[in-house]
Amino acid sequence: MSVKNLIEIDKASQVLKLLGDKTRLSMMKLLQNNECCVCELVEIYQMSQPAISQHLRKLKDIELVREKRKGQWIFYSLNSNSVYYEFVEDLLNSLPNQDERITELEKQGLRILCCE
Repeated sequence: MSVKNLIEIDKASQVLKLLGDKTRLSMMKLLQNNECCVCELVEIYQMSQPAISQHLRKLKDIELVREKRKGQWIFYSLNSNSVYYEFVEDLLNSLPNQDERITELEKQGLRILCCE
């Protein structure tokens, strides 16, 4: 039996406010199973690079996502070391899979070509 981390109400509220945004919530679900760079997220969400970066910054500031540099590119994924990970994972597991967005990006040839 695993022991769940308990988080304070104000911290839970802060996390839920961030995830109350449809784009950020969808992004988190996508990052649950995939590592993505900003350019891929720009294509998926049809938003400007600064808007995507702003969403990612907010998620990174509270340590919900992590970044990994590969050459000149920065890739984002869910931060499994976050104190909020189990809390967020329970929520994300209740949502529909978003992997078809990655599949569509690959079909368009944008996943591979975009970040090379």
